[in-house]
Amino acid sequence: MTTEQTHLVERLRSLLTDEPEVREVSMFGGRSIMVSGKMIASARKDGGLLVRVDADQHDELLRGPGATQAVMGPGRDMGPGWIEVAAETVSDDETLSSWVSVAMAYNRTVTGR
Repeated sequence: MTTEQTHLVERLRSLLTDEPEVREVSMFGGRSIMVSGKMIASARKDGGLLVRVDADQHDELLRGPGATQAVMGPGRDMGPGWIEVAAETVSDDETLSSWVSVAMAYNRTVTGR
């Protein structure tokens, strides 16, 4: 892992200490954080964040600073519910926490928690 990625993973861990079922896996070219068996976010090599959100909120969330449609390769977007957030945007703890909260809200709807 890169230094930026390692730092972001550590920050994500600290935000999820109260969650009972958290694990990490390598996925989507990053270090992904799973809660209750579902991915909430992935720390990218550049320190950016891939986040899983409610598809119904996708367009609204894309209007946020540093947010873009997630892509899986040239010309292949990941569809509604997958957003990339620039590293400089999530360098702020409050902003990172906000994105994790949005991802956790969606996670709770799909896991029934």
